[in-house]
Amino acid sequence: MENFCSKWSVTVIFLIILLTSIHFIYTQLFTYLSINFDNIKLKKSPPLPLRFNSDGTFKILQVADMHFGQGLITKCKGVSPSEFKYCSDLNTTKFVQRLIEVEKPDFLAFTGDNIFGSSTPDAAESLFKAFKPAMESRLPWAAVLGNHDQESTMNREELMSLISLMDYSVSQVNPSSGHQETDLLTGIDGFGNYNISVHGPYGSLLANLSVLNLLFLDSGDRAIAEGRRTYGWIRESQLNWLKGFSQTEQDEHGECNHCRSSPSSSLSRVTPLALGFFHIPIPEIRQLYYQKVIGHIGESIACSSVNSGVLKSLVSMKNVKGVFIGHDHNNDCCGNLDGIWFCYGGGSGYHGYGRVGWDRRARVVQVELSKRDNSWIGLEKIGTWKRLDDKLLSKIDEQVLWDQNS
Repeated sequence: MENFCSKWSVTVIFLIILLTSIHFIYTQLFTYLSINFDNIKLKKSPPLPLRFNSDGTFKILQVADMHFGQGLITKCKGVSPSEFKYCSDLNTTKFVQRLIEVEKPDFLAFTGDNIFGSSTPDAAESLFKAFKPAMESRLPWAAVLGNHDQESTMNREELMSLISLMDYSVSQVNPSSGHQETDLLTGIDGFGNYNISVHGPYGSLLANLSVLNLLFLDSGDRAIAEGRRTYGWIRESQLNWLKGFSQTEQDEHGECNHCRSSPSSSLSRVTPLALGFFHIPIPEIRQLYYQKVIGHIGESIACSSVNSGVLKSLVSMKNVKGVFIGHDHNNDCCGNLDGIWFCYGGGSGYHGYGRVGWDRRARVVQVELSKRDNSWIGLEKIGTWKRLDDKLLSKIDEQVLWDQNS
């Protein structure tokens, strides 16, 4: 009997230990695998659609080639020896913050090489640091990729997916097919091809109309053409999307850009003008070597050896008035090709290559509406200038890209 009780006691103790172990393992796994809804962070989004201000203006800040690495430990390039010791990615962050504070833009456009992939072991962490000023500003912003963004831990699709999910970002991985809001257009090359429409001011006759389109395109990274390595280019599928988008706009609004009859009869026929944003220059940009430009060409133009017909496609759309690019950090000029202005942003980032004595810079684009009989009736003017990262944040090279009367 005593032996039986002893065995029973051992059995009970064993069961207690077993059940306790199972309970411990279960609680640990449950905590690890279960979703804690209390810690879910929802994306903060700006009011959409984007709109012109009540004074009829819409201002865009273009930031090109931040080349962000890891922050404080990432050193600068192309600065003087006296600056090098104290210079890092944080100089880029401070510059973008100053630009936002001084210019008070309505929208931020990042035109590629946002991070320098080879300088960071964690692409996601670098993206959040690079776009921190944009997210903290609570302004709507959008980005495309350059040829260096994907050189770390994320491919181009993953990068654009993450960018589209960041606070106040209106970036898209690719355009909607138009059939369902969640249905992405299939068969289009690259990641980051999309349009953002800007409507007229609240309370105006243009409030429910798109009067400006911002077209973002993925110009790729590196590619092989005819057995030789070259830079990427905008592909036929992307151009077909652009042409289809343009045709839809003309079908809806007619071919009249700025009808000069009474406002009430012409507003339905106001075809939105368009501005393009991508990273790598098209081959025709090299024609600017032989033209008068506003700004500087400080280095050789680096583009693809493939001419895919981008310029011809943009001209055929008839409503594209300006294209804003990056890639060549020491170029900051604007030049006209077949009626379309192509403008470099100039390098904004301190970890990207530069030149001693060449201040980092960024471009501002301001679009203005025209008014008749106290009513906004369409676009009047597109202007641009640059800001330098000097003590005064100097404003240089102000010019008009398009005027409805010209």
